[in-house]
Amino acid sequence: MLTFLLRRALTVFLPTLLGISILIFGLMHAIPGNFVDILIGVGVDITPEQIKAIEASYGLDKPVPVQYLYWLGNVLRGNLGRSLRTGDPVAQEILRRLPITAELTAFALLIALAVAIPLGIIAALRRNATVDVAARVGSLVGVSIPNFLMGTLLILFFSLYLKGLFPTTGFVPLREGLVANLRSLFLPALSLGLAMTASVMRMMRSSLLEELGREYVTVARAKGLAERAVILRHAVRNALIPVVTVVGIWVGYLLGGTVIVEELFSIPGLGRLALYAIYQRDYPLVQGTVLFVAFVFVAVNFATDILYSILDPRIRIAGEQQ
Repeated sequence: MLTFLLRRALTVFLPTLLGISILIFGLMHAIPGNFVDILIGVGVDITPEQIKAIEASYGLDKPVPVQYLYWLGNVLRGNLGRSLRTGDPVAQEILRRLPITAELTAFALLIALAVAIPLGIIAALRRNATVDVAARVGSLVGVSIPNFLMGTLLILFFSLYLKGLFPTTGFVPLREGLVANLRSLFLPALSLGLAMTASVMRMMRSSLLEELGREYVTVARAKGLAERAVILRHAVRNALIPVVTVVGIWVGYLLGGTVIVEELFSIPGLGRLALYAIYQRDYPLVQGTVLFVAFVFVAVNFATDILYSILDPRIRIAGEQQ
């Protein structure tokens, strides 16, 4: 197991993070202008020497590769820099918003799994029945509608027809009450979770159908095991292996893909923080936020690989033998 983990970390985890850091830094500096242009504004009487002095104070006068190496060195020491707008440490800004995005992601994940796994099992067991056809059509619709459009439709529906059931915008912190907090997160979590529900349900159905056709299921039935035990203890357990991979990818996507939904529902999470940092050309905040989200995404997928290797030892053995 240790050899497998080290191999995955050295060949996938670290190179991916390094590539992402270079891409983030390069894209931010490819944007015309810089923070000083916004800071100075239009029509301000300021000399070129004063502009150079301001750029030097923020380290913007150095070549881009030097700026990157300096930034990367600070990141490796746990210093993501300071926001150019507020002056607060970027890490502090991220940690302030992280619990909100994490709670939203967990809520969306809970909604998706609570619906997708049972529905996928039922659809597989009742193949081509009405419930199976309805589930497949519903999943197709769920995959086809982007979450920002789904969020807009939810806002319209709940603001016009079900007034007062759930707030359509705004966020209530957990310290102000669990019920109020969950009510404020329900619609954005539902908007994020529906697409995941459709994807996981389809994967669960197809994976379980494949497992039900394997020889070990026929042998288990021939031995006289109860149908419930054959399905739940054998077929479903093995069918969950590819589902785990899909869920891991979706968790990373949810953490990084909440930008539009958080803005749509006025949720002050990481996505909204990154969005406003981009508007303000706050380079350290954008770089730190995007790098943190990328780190979480890669870490979640790394954990998924570990869980996958535990569920299916053949993956680990093949990885160690390479």
